[in-house]
Amino acid sequence: MSHEITQLLLDWRRGEPDAQEKLCPLVYQELRRLAHRYMRQERTGHTLQTTALVHEAWLRLEDAPHVDWQNRAQFFALSAQLMRRILVDYARRRGATKRGGEAARASWDEALEVARQRSNELLALDDALRALADLDPRKGRVVELRFYGGLSVEETAAALNVSPDTVMRDWKLAKAWLRREKTRQERDGA
Repeated sequence: MSHEITQLLLDWRRGEPDAQEKLCPLVYQELRRLAHRYMRQERTGHTLQTTALVHEAWLRLEDAPHVDWQNRAQFFALSAQLMRRILVDYARRRGATKRGGEAARASWDEALEVARQRSNELLALDDALRALADLDPRKGRVVELRFYGGLSVEETAAALNVSPDTVMRDWKLAKAWLRREKTRQERDGA
């Protein structure tokens, strides 16, 4: 099936009219798995559902101008990146809207505070990941593909066109850097 997906991606790149339609059923369950993995990290009661996240990512993939599709790993890497961006954009929009009035019950206020903290954690992680990507783009992509995308070391290596050993080195160094950044943010009250 991996070869079939790659072939359909190449057909899509060439502008074959039914390539996307044939591709969708082959990748849909894996996209749902990726979306579910993202949604597990979200706050309870998140209004965006797994299916909606998959569909929004698919729409963005369809609108992606002339992606030079290479293989299955690249497709899922880009899909994971889009899902992360969708959730971060959603959290930013949610944080920018005004909260409810003073009439809410204490339990509701507590629930809002927990949700706000989870959104803030997602935004802080996104900020740290962007800082890492500015410092070392490949390490940023490794974290994105492994943590958010759920790709294996081998799939990540294929998506980035590097060796699995390089992915493991980058993964270890990136995790250490992100831990230090989180500690710094907590210490600075950011």
